[in-house]
Amino acid sequence: MYMKKKLLVLLFPLLLVACADKQQYEEVVLEEMKKEQDVKDYKIDPAYMAKCVIDTTYQRMPGFFAFDPDRLQAYRNYSKMLKMSLAQDPQKTLEELRKDFGSPQELAKAHSVYTESIMDCYTAILHEKDPEDQAKTPG
Repeated sequence: MYMKKKLLVLLFPLLLVACADKQQYEEVVLEEMKKEQDVKDYKIDPAYMAKCVIDTTYQRMPGFFAFDPDRLQAYRNYSKMLKMSLAQDPQKTLEELRKDFGSPQELAKAHSVYTESIMDCYTAILHEKDPEDQAKTPG
């Protein structure tokens, strides 16, 4: 019993940090979806779109589970990547991101993963809407 409590005390801070990193990524994606013009034009709920993008990118990120150290680093890196336009010195942030991701190629790969996730979500969400539209249209 004592060992379980001790282990829990040791793991608790890690879980808090992990949850904070994941939550920050989710918040950044939601903010991006609120700004996304196609989300507005197609009248997609930004929170629904963000959830789809988050779920899709999770599947494609490094790491095997939510609290995998590689996944935790990915949350931080992706958040920083998405906030790059807000950086005071974008060139410096770009260099930091290249280092954080391990190489310019890995940064480009992460950007592609995010972009592909958005496109996959548009496709899926718009297909969800199609049957509703078809049912309303006399055929």
